[in-house]
Amino acid sequence: MRAAGQGSVGGLTFDGGLGWRIDDWMGVAKAGLEATTRYLARDLGEFGIRVNTVSAGPIRTMAGKSIPGFDQIANTSLKRAPLGWDMNDATAVGQMCCFLLSDWSAMTSGELIHVDGGYHAMGTDIRR
Repeated sequence: MRAAGQGSVGGLTFDGGLGWRIDDWMGVAKAGLEATTRYLARDLGEFGIRVNTVSAGPIRTMAGKSIPGFDQIANTSLKRAPLGWDMNDATAVGQMCCFLLSDWSAMTSGELIHVDGGYHAMGTDIRR
């Protein structure tokens, strides 16, 4: 990509902005991925290379099956996402990845884009 003077790198994560109890130390790795996205965007931008990460809502995949408490997270997302969420349909996530890798996002770099039905933007209604 450096030789060509253009390109795009994409990452994929799941809601690193909240401290999920079942996530344990995976949240630290997610924060690292988000920071790496920003720093790579800074360092590769001069070569015309964009770097972005998509934060997807819970999707029923092989990786999801290995997460303890996945169904608990998914049920919360289903209830609280303003646009709704279908954890059996990864289409919206794939479309965002295609957009970010395409020339249509030529001036977008260093971003973490949420594709989760709006779940990430909702406050909590849990009372102690």
